[in-house]
Amino acid sequence: MNADVLVIGGGLAATWTALAAAQAGGDVVLVDKGYCGTSGVTATAGVTHWFVEPSRHEQAVAERHAHAGGLADPEQALRVLRTTWERLPTLDRYYPFPVRDGRPDRTNNVRGPEYLRAMRGLVHRAGVRILDHHPALELLVRPDGSVGGAAGVRRQAGGNWQVRAGAVVLATGGTAFRSHLLGSRGNTGDGHLMAVEAGATLAGMEFSNYYTLAPAFSTMARSMTYLFGTYTDADGRVIELPSGPDRNRVLGAAMLRGPVFTTLDRAPEWVRRKMPVVQPNFLLPFTRRGIDPYTQPFEVTLLGEGTIRGVGGLVTGPDCDTGVPGLFAAGDVASRVPVVGAISGGGSPNSAWAVSSGTWAGRAAVRYARTTTASPLRPIGKAGIRPGGRPSAVDTAVVVDLVREELNAYDKNMFRDEAGLRRSLSTLDSLWTDVEAGLTGTGRDAVTARETASLVAVGRWVKTAALGRRETLGMHWRTDGQEAAA
Repeated sequence: MNADVLVIGGGLAATWTALAAAQAGGDVVLVDKGYCGTSGVTATAGVTHWFVEPSRHEQAVAERHAHAGGLADPEQALRVLRTTWERLPTLDRYYPFPVRDGRPDRTNNVRGPEYLRAMRGLVHRAGVRILDHHPALELLVRPDGSVGGAAGVRRQAGGNWQVRAGAVVLATGGTAFRSHLLGSRGNTGDGHLMAVEAGATLAGMEFSNYYTLAPAFSTMARSMTYLFGTYTDADGRVIELPSGPDRNRVLGAAMLRGPVFTTLDRAPEWVRRKMPVVQPNFLLPFTRRGIDPYTQPFEVTLLGEGTIRGVGGLVTGPDCDTGVPGLFAAGDVASRVPVVGAISGGGSPNSAWAVSSGTWAGRAAVRYARTTTASPLRPIGKAGIRPGGRPSAVDTAVVVDLVREELNAYDKNMFRDEAGLRRSLSTLDSLWTDVEAGLTGTGRDAVTARETASLVAVGRWVKTAALGRRETLGMHWRTDGQEAAA
């Protein structure tokens, strides 16, 4: 197929990107690994947006950046607030925001399944060609190195696909390294690897160790309600928790000693009443087991969110260009350090970033596409597609399990020191040597091979960045380092 703009991804950032590109007059194709509108972490959640009255924009940025470790860019954060204020109201006709004082209240939770269903409808009506179950494997480049399309596999129909495009936008999301975080299984870092193969760079990868509470028997990670829990250790002692991000570190340390239990007994009545409306899937795992989480204790775990609630990703410019001509990035695949610094962008800033970066990337991609001419294209995918050595048997399940361990275990990723980071990196380097030299596949096996290669690659970048930053800063916690200067 041919298009002005190819969008790779099917979640929140991808749909906002495709919509913006189509509204800018572009001929747009969107390819999704799954089914656009159900892909990614937003589709399973209740999300909010960083949606602030213009008169309070500077105050909102100052409040957030007071904890950003000095890394955020106030101007970029202000751009996010302005664009979100401009774009989110365009959804009013298609999503039933609650009404307060006769006006839509866009500061409240938005139910992910309905939000993305509305976005898919908007994208479809805008004339975007949506190709579901078409995972992308690699980028295509012109003789001058600019990106001119992508290629992949048709999961259901069989065979392969190729789209030639004036510009490509990666909106493939972050990765939780197969931590079992709800909605994240398909988020394996594919876009990061494709972009780096084309010459893009990364930033903030050390800020990738945010964890979210969930029942030990479920993947239902919904962090807000757990603020109202009473936590006890294996001996029944109450765990005193500080406010702020250190809560999870205290819980992680306790979990390294034994199981931790909670009862959500401090949840106000309004929270209990609102949860089934805002996040109707939250109570399902408890109902199925006959547990009342507000009165009965249950074991909890911490699920890693990697670069999803972390902030590392591709370095992008004002228009979300990656520095590689013809290649743009939106959403969690891009670094959010300029927006939130060293702290998590999870929740409303990430949603606002998806809206704004998607808008900027979609519009800029159309402008760039209009400057291109037809040229020969060549594929550039390597690891998992074109082995550097003789193809050999690589047990992808074993590789993924090892990546999951190194990137999610509390004592390896939440609490970091040089010796531990070097051990993890040594393990990942060894895996990369095997994957790069011998892993390949065809059809659906090609998707598995490429996902495996991406998980290993992104894991290595995380550990390398964490080694490089010796001081504790934001979510990057070095047990052998020094606190960053205020």
